[in-house]
Amino acid sequence: MRVELFPFQKRALADIRMKTAEAMGSYHRTHAPQVVSFTAPTGAGKTIIMASLIESIFFGDENYVEQPGSIIVWLSDSPQLNEQSKQKIDAKADKIRLGQCVTISENSFDQEVFDDGHIYFLNTQKLSATSKLTKNGDGRTYTIWQTIANSVRDKSDRLYFVIDEAHRGMQGKEASKATTIMQKFIKGSSVDGIPPMPVVIGMSATPQRFNALVEGTASTIHKCVVTADEVRASGLLKDRIVITYPEEDAVNNDMAILQAAADDWKEKWEHWTQYCYEQHYAYVNPILIVQVLNGSGKKLTDTDLDDCLSKIEERTGVKFEAGQVVHTFGQAAANIQVNGLDVRYEEPSRIADDRNIRVVFFKENLSTGWDCPRAETMMSFKHANDATYIAQLLGRMIRTPMQMHIEVDDVLNDVHLYLPYFNEDTVKDIVEALQNSEGGEIPADIVGESTAGKKFDTLTVKSGKKGKSTPCPGQLTLDGLLRNPAKSDLNQNANPVSTETSDRPNSTMRVEPAIQKPQQELQKSNQVQPVSGAENQPNPETHIDNVTSFDSSSVSDYAPAMMEGPDSSTSETPADLFDREAVMKFINDSGLLSYNVRSLRISNYLKSLYKMAHLLTMSRLWREAIREVQSEIADMIHTYVQDLKAKKKYEDLVLQVKQFKLATQIFDAFGETVDNYSVHDLFTTTDTDIDRQFRIADIKLGNEGIGMFYGNKYMDDADPSGFKVDVILFVADDECMIKLHQYAEARFHRMNDDYRRYFATITSEDIRRQYDRVVSDGDVVSKHNFRLPETIQVPHESGGKEYRDHLFVSEDTGIAKLKLNPWESGVLEEEQGRKDFVCWIRNPSRGSWALCIPYEMDGETKPTYPDIIIVRTDKVLGYVIDILEPHNPAYKDNLGKAKGFAEYARQNPGVGRIQLIRMSEDAAKNKRFKRLDMSKSAIRDKVSHAMSNDELDHIFYTDGFFADSIED
Repeated sequence: MRVELFPFQKRALADIRMKTAEAMGSYHRTHAPQVVSFTAPTGAGKTIIMASLIESIFFGDENYVEQPGSIIVWLSDSPQLNEQSKQKIDAKADKIRLGQCVTISENSFDQEVFDDGHIYFLNTQKLSATSKLTKNGDGRTYTIWQTIANSVRDKSDRLYFVIDEAHRGMQGKEASKATTIMQKFIKGSSVDGIPPMPVVIGMSATPQRFNALVEGTASTIHKCVVTADEVRASGLLKDRIVITYPEEDAVNNDMAILQAAADDWKEKWEHWTQYCYEQHYAYVNPILIVQVLNGSGKKLTDTDLDDCLSKIEERTGVKFEAGQVVHTFGQAAANIQVNGLDVRYEEPSRIADDRNIRVVFFKENLSTGWDCPRAETMMSFKHANDATYIAQLLGRMIRTPMQMHIEVDDVLNDVHLYLPYFNEDTVKDIVEALQNSEGGEIPADIVGESTAGKKFDTLTVKSGKKGKSTPCPGQLTLDGLLRNPAKSDLNQNANPVSTETSDRPNSTMRVEPAIQKPQQELQKSNQVQPVSGAENQPNPETHIDNVTSFDSSSVSDYAPAMMEGPDSSTSETPADLFDREAVMKFINDSGLLSYNVRSLRISNYLKSLYKMAHLLTMSRLWREAIREVQSEIADMIHTYVQDLKAKKKYEDLVLQVKQFKLATQIFDAFGETVDNYSVHDLFTTTDTDIDRQFRIADIKLGNEGIGMFYGNKYMDDADPSGFKVDVILFVADDECMIKLHQYAEARFHRMNDDYRRYFATITSEDIRRQYDRVVSDGDVVSKHNFRLPETIQVPHESGGKEYRDHLFVSEDTGIAKLKLNPWESGVLEEEQGRKDFVCWIRNPSRGSWALCIPYEMDGETKPTYPDIIIVRTDKVLGYVIDILEPHNPAYKDNLGKAKGFAEYARQNPGVGRIQLIRMSEDAAKNKRFKRLDMSKSAIRDKVSHAMSNDELDHIFYTDGFFADSIED
């Protein structure tokens, strides 16, 4: 595969591969039809997993031999869905050659059987009674039913039938027809003359849907399930779906809501542009999706498209060019004129790859099988009775553009939907429709907010007023990209963007020069810290996977001024109390530990070791890391071979590899055995057989070229192929493989311990993300570097208190409005009274960037998220970090968390204080907070040996202290 699967996808692939092999074996033993039910929620990447499965079937893997003559028939209820699946397989499965994927055509397909080694795409519409494929005559020799039946008869040992059961867009009779046709392949059809398919692999978003499809069949069912939690943790999907609606029913408010959607889209452009520039990614170019009404009479639509486009341009301050606005109205598959702009028709399946598209007008045909991760903002003119269509569309929009969670800017982890004709009750209908259509909890938070009541506030550490910031050198904004489509993607690997000019009146390709504030003014306003030019330039040598750096000077000439929104304020932000970015840099560079707690380990240590070594090599932290690992494993093979030779076992084992026996038994004409003794003939394996065994052995060694590395290091010129046998023998020895995996585990942890702090200082988010993923795949509880993003989103809570000393604040006001409980606010007030206090951070429970500490309770490892992080001044280091957890002693998890904090303190000697805090009342009924500090070794020792909550209570009594009673 050209893409690496996520851990949950690898687990699903291994599971479905095993069950597919079991199903094929069971069919040939019993001739009972077999069904493999593969269910995964929206966004899990079912097509990518299936593409990997097909590669594994055709080309083999470490557990299964190749079947190059296999036949895959892929059935869905949508030609567009088929085309999209075909494109994904062609694009992502690098072993599948072009032409191996075949779309069955009504006009040209006419075969007795399916050809070996091909993937055939077929949709239910082509199997109707009126389809040419199902009829003889007009020069057709075989109907599609005859081709299928003949293939089952002659090629059942290699025929796999895939049902992509995604007819969620169908309603009533259409859905019923699709189900009936799909069931023919599971149950067989005497009318059409086809038997049940030997092995059917069913893909579905919900077990209930596919179970209904196989209901009443005699097939043996093998189940493979991907949970919503696995997908949520992967970063493949947005964290939140935010649905905005009017607070009360109002008349003619739709265009005002459209303007709000345009504002959101413009903000997404600015955030994505900043992020992609700083991280050296190709620009994402988010899309605004506008769902319009159907037309009445001869009208194409009852929505005023001219007014829509005019409002979007007015709000964003740009003029669209030809090719940047498209429609998907199937009944008008031609160009239309909208507000003087030529708007072309575009196939939905092609929208995602056309990076020049900015705005899409559609009606209903994007809800089924459509996939466009760049669609981040949507406005719908649909009315409340169309909740199902909107829910179906949202299920296609929650995929992340970069297939990863964005750590730096939390704004980019949302998808936003605006509904002018819905209210609070009907938004709940959408949420219910989402749950029902997907058959379970969709792996994202779904939030409804009225236009008058925000659900989330955006906070940042960056100084400066929104809309007044200075653009980065080389940064292109929405205005610049729209005015300059030729410059809209600076990454060489990105798809080319149309450079055609428009004949539209008043259109322009003019680029305005960047407007820079004088450095003295920036320093005076205390909005932007001065940085040197060298520090603000990308590293021209960086090139990690799809992270491609570029010379900023080559694009800085094209950087336009940052656009100011129509409602931008001119008031100045109050001066910061402290240098927020300096504090954030100190925390991110400190190598402070955070943990990821999983319910099970995903991958083995050998693969994790290779990934860690490659990452060290790519990041230049240790250039020879992967070579050293390869060399060490080659030495293990060499030592094993030398030991075999010393014990005189080597030659006998080599013969076992190079020879095999063929047994023969003789029978008379009546089937009686003539000779009860088998006749054994010895045959020598060919070089091809040795090469095949060597390839399998190398795959079991991790497919990292260990075999060839061993050959280059230890090959005997007198026996040039002997090294291959050595590798085969090593892999065949179970004890050797156990030792190899023990070595990999120890080496992996040693590498991680040696280089963890250095990864914390790397500026590339892509490398840090790869590092976190590698570490997470290794263990149930894995260590990571705690890193803060630059921008976060927090729930908007009424009754919150305003804080200027929170690290993250509003860019507009310099204030964070947060609501704390009495324990949290009381502890914070005590901290704010300290002379060395700088700022604090509210640590979110289960937030993507939150500081997490593991603890054990009832034999299970669980995560905990301390409530408050304090930053204080330090004479030596500049700053010091404290971790505070106000916690009710009545909770039964007290002892487990205390021990977890004690162990965390032991592993993080650089942390200032790690305190478990309880509230108590003195005789005067004053609330005071008693603290137990795990940073003190004597306290840690007592807590570590405590056996009950009562013992912990006693330690609090003897060793706890009040903040005002001791200088800590």
